[in-house]
Amino acid sequence: MSIKRKVAMATSAAVLVLSGLSTASPALAAPSKDVTRGEFIKHLVTSMNVELGDGSTIAFKDVDPSLAPYVEAAYNLKLTSGKSATLFGTNEKLSREQGFAIAARAVDSEKEYPASNLKKFKDSRHLSKSLTDNLSEAVGIGLLIGFKDGTIKPGKGISGGEMRAIVQRLVREYKKVDGKHVSLRILGTSDLHTNFVNYDYYQDKTSNNLGLAKTGVLIEKAREENKNNLLFDNGDLIQGTPFGGYKVTVDRLEDGELHPAYAALESLDFQASTLGNHEFNFGLEYLDEALDDAPFPVLNANVYDAATKKNKYTPYTIIDKEVVDGKGKKHTIQVGVIGVVAPQILKWDRAHLEGKVIAEDAVKSVEKFLPEVEKKGADVVVVLSHSGMGDEKYEVGEENITYQLSQVKGIDAIITGHNHDTFPGSYEELANVDQEQGTINGTPVVMPGKFGSHLGVIDLKLAPKGKEWNIVSEKAELRAIDTKTDEVAEEVIEAVKETHEATIDYVRSPVGETTAPITSYFSLVTDDPSIQIVNNAQKWYVEQKVAGTANADLPILSAAAPFKAGGRNGAEYYTDIKTGEIAIKNVADLYVYDNTVFALKLTGADIKEWLEMSAGQFKQINPTATTEQDLINADFRTYNFDVIDGVTYDIDVTQPAKYDGDGNVINANANRIKNLSFDGKAIDPAKEFLVATNNYRASGNFPGVRSAKESIDYAYENRQVIMDYMLEVGTIDPSADGNWDFAPIAGTQNITFETSANAKDLIPADSGITFKALTENGFAKYGVEIE
Repeated sequence: MSIKRKVAMATSAAVLVLSGLSTASPALAAPSKDVTRGEFIKHLVTSMNVELGDGSTIAFKDVDPSLAPYVEAAYNLKLTSGKSATLFGTNEKLSREQGFAIAARAVDSEKEYPASNLKKFKDSRHLSKSLTDNLSEAVGIGLLIGFKDGTIKPGKGISGGEMRAIVQRLVREYKKVDGKHVSLRILGTSDLHTNFVNYDYYQDKTSNNLGLAKTGVLIEKAREENKNNLLFDNGDLIQGTPFGGYKVTVDRLEDGELHPAYAALESLDFQASTLGNHEFNFGLEYLDEALDDAPFPVLNANVYDAATKKNKYTPYTIIDKEVVDGKGKKHTIQVGVIGVVAPQILKWDRAHLEGKVIAEDAVKSVEKFLPEVEKKGADVVVVLSHSGMGDEKYEVGEENITYQLSQVKGIDAIITGHNHDTFPGSYEELANVDQEQGTINGTPVVMPGKFGSHLGVIDLKLAPKGKEWNIVSEKAELRAIDTKTDEVAEEVIEAVKETHEATIDYVRSPVGETTAPITSYFSLVTDDPSIQIVNNAQKWYVEQKVAGTANADLPILSAAAPFKAGGRNGAEYYTDIKTGEIAIKNVADLYVYDNTVFALKLTGADIKEWLEMSAGQFKQINPTATTEQDLINADFRTYNFDVIDGVTYDIDVTQPAKYDGDGNVINANANRIKNLSFDGKAIDPAKEFLVATNNYRASGNFPGVRSAKESIDYAYENRQVIMDYMLEVGTIDPSADGNWDFAPIAGTQNITFETSANAKDLIPADSGITFKALTENGFAKYGVEIE
């Protein structure tokens, strides 16, 4: 099938398909006043019966308010563009070549037409090269025929009579031909992380920045626009907030009970979902219980039972979807859906999964099942990829492979996630990315953020070809939730009401007190109390556990990172605990992941490499520059910025980073970690230590960590350790001990970083930090003196 990929025009009249539309006859071309661009667009859009907006989204200064809605519709449908960013050319004469080009853009042809189509016209040399593709198509479909003398007179104006004849024929042909086509809409969510109600359990208050109940409003509207729709979730569903933790530790899921996460999805009539990596956090037994009563298929094609070597879960499903074409006739289209997860689950949840399951490469797993899905009759294939976008380079077994999936022939649409990022929107640097169309390598892709922030919308237009259906156009887009109002999908609220209310009571339970505020606003630029408390608790716990063991005489250190430090998660994503009572909600705010405690036996040399990896959080600073320099490397995940307590050290940011974000050496001779000391003396590279950390870090590929001589799994949640510690201590002093700092930089500096604007009045004394200016989306710029 030869497909010309074009923008799908989602209008109440659907997408126009034209055939056999010729130029007006000489009688219709009688002399009269030539129509303007504005007149032509208004007449065309009116005849198309397009739903109009208010015209507020266009930036053209020469379009009056009465015409603006029509120009806005034509602009959004990609029928026309302006003369410049601010001028539309409203009153300019519309030439014949421009008029036919506009008409051709409304065509969804299943063929591609060569530029040679235009050579038969005597005056083809006068055609605008920028319109060649459109005019070649206009000739190919019979729209543009030309005059009897063999010319097309490209610069000649179009009269009012010609305009009306063209548009009338266009609409007539649409009703005759396009009625056979089917518009199929695929909707998707990802990385909900138990954010179902518009409620922030950490702050214990309503938040309209998150929640499936907010996304549900968008889902309802998207379904109203196109009744031929399917809705899928892309995983990381049952973990992420105290809501998920409550169902594991307090009100544990019972046999025959529907997990409230799946109840939430059921309330909105999801057709299928896939497993994310965090579905495995609570172990296979718990996951099996959660899936046992799921009301729709929960898919995964690349996790296998270690003993039987068979798929552990259902790899794919085929949905018989009844649809209605443009004439109101019903058809059944078969939609195949395949799900995959990043195979790194074997590292991240090794304690739960080792010896029990095998995780294969996600791309190869899709390629394995794709022929089977097609053989069973799938007209459309959708992949639910709980794997990040990745890049153009492919390595078997890697974590992020959605880009590679977009290159696989036979995949028609992809819903991805895992990175908590957005597409369309991000990833402009990748090859063959079309942000306007929402396609990568010609395949429509959506990555709908996190916590319910966006709804992914993929529109496919299908044309019948015998007993099969061909995709003739596709478009993908994201729709952001309304953060300004309290409007929600009440059915979601009702579906999880019992667990939601019980979770609120649970997180309000007190565990201790703090003598000062605990925030993470400056956790990337100074030793921070939010990290200090975690390290204190982890060290306290491991000290008890090793007493009387062979490791009892080893010095105990602790490593923790700032989990809530803004970045792509937004300006509200910081720990902010007030002085006074500390409740469970505050502990969950300090430690957002459902990790378990590990202890690693490492040498002093290993610890140095671990810290070199963590120091990748910072960009390299030129010590002689006086221009502004940004300190924070936004591409480095803040949860990888480990602070190791129990040793002291400086970070020299004038040095390049030794490792990239994946732990690969990029500057072998770099040495950012200076003055690394233990007990007041330079650390002995051969000396052994026991370092408290979590299962994620212990099973990962961090330099230093991967050299551990021993790994001890305590199978006890880090969050519970913090609660136990606070209950033991009662009142805590959250002051950081200042065990790390930046190595001094001489001379005048202009070093800046970004954190929440809410931090303006919370700058630590004597920190060298100053407020600079507000930036965007709730963030602000700050300066820092390194001396």
